[in-house]
Amino acid sequence: MFFQGATALNLDAKGRLGVPARHRDALLEACAGNLVLTAHPHGCLLVYPALAWEPIRDRINAAPSFDINAARLKRLIVGNARDELMDAVGRVLVAPELRAWAKLDKSVRLVGMGSHFELWSEEIWAQQQAEAAAQFASAGLPAGFENLAL
Repeated sequence: MFFQGATALNLDAKGRLGVPARHRDALLEACAGNLVLTAHPHGCLLVYPALAWEPIRDRINAAPSFDINAARLKRLIVGNARDELMDAVGRVLVAPELRAWAKLDKSVRLVGMGSHFELWSEEIWAQQQAEAAAQFASAGLPAGFENLAL
């Protein structure tokens, strides 16, 4: 299971996200529609199939609890994690607290990131894409990608 591509979607009036058909069957097969949604430090939400989330959660929880930065990361990512189940028509509830964190209104962008998705406000997605393009144009690619050829 590998998720890629960005899809423009709308949340319904109850805050539910309709998972695109091209991903729905893979999610049902991989995790029976059991998803974990949580906050990301960059201002979006992470959407993981439950089984793919577990090693991430365990790695974060293994960090020392007396390290203030590790504790903050735990509170943000694990503390905001919510188990959600896709309904019969492939919708998943995005909790009000998580919608507020990511400033999600109606228009959103679901972005496949390999093992999981990021869920962005359409406005913030467009802004960060423009910033990334400007940065790469002026400063070049990040370390490790200097010889990337497309």
